[in-house]
Amino acid sequence: MVTGPTGVGKSVFAVELAERLNGEIIGADAFQIYAGLPILTSQPSADLRRRVRHHLIGTVSLLESFDVARYAAAAGACMAEVFARGRVPVVVGGTGLYLKALTHGLAELPPVDEDLRREIQAMGHSGAVERLRVLDPEAAARIDLKNPVRVSRALEIVISTGRPLAESRGSWAESRDEFSGIVLTRERGELRERIEGNVAAMFGQGVVDEVRGVHPAGRGASRAIGYVQITRFLAGELDEMVCRAEIVRATWRYAKRQLTWSRNQFNFASINLTATTDPIEAATRILAGKSA
Repeated sequence: MVTGPTGVGKSVFAVELAERLNGEIIGADAFQIYAGLPILTSQPSADLRRRVRHHLIGTVSLLESFDVARYAAAAGACMAEVFARGRVPVVVGGTGLYLKALTHGLAELPPVDEDLRREIQAMGHSGAVERLRVLDPEAAARIDLKNPVRVSRALEIVISTGRPLAESRGSWAESRDEFSGIVLTRERGELRERIEGNVAAMFGQGVVDEVRGVHPAGRGASRAIGYVQITRFLAGELDEMVCRAEIVRATWRYAKRQLTWSRNQFNFASINLTATTDPIEAATRILAGKSA
């Protein structure tokens, strides 16, 4: 696995590492997985994707909802396919929940209670939605309330466990030993400068037209950093300089949260790209030591 904060340089590093390992890349980014926003979500360039095969990048409709359980199933299937070809899966991304779903596995959710399911069906769809809003307003705000199956299952889990849906889906099974990983870092000043440069480059590449062309996106994709700010710019609520500055601030805050998550959740070796002369060689040695 290769993780680290946004802007650190994971995409290029991962391609170079995958070339050294005879590998293929499996994305672990909650927003790069959506199709239609390659600039906004900083998807790997066409050149990088020609050099190494990528999976789970730009594969989900902008209107779909996508969660950690779906990611774990899709990534697991991709890894099996990569191994079957005699190659090495290199999981790359900064979405901590997606990575931990692989390193630990999701705890099993409660089995279907047929009596409870019939009770929920008797409420009717509108009744189930209202009950979910009362018991777990956060879940009601996040899932597709127009989808009766999703509403029913969410309500089943909330009633069965007595806990919010996010707690049940965010609980973990035991840690798995088959994963080794690298956390990429840079000096704070350099990382901040890279984030500022990346935001400026996005605007130069046409991110405003990209967002204009897909608006409105679904609830999941529209949470990508920059989407709200650019839609406000398009609506005349922000000027371009303020829009850019807000995206830089939001990205920097996210990068710091990612660094904290990586330190607290994973026991991965860290490579400071600012200070390391040959980071690919360092990563190869670390991973070889882990697998020995």
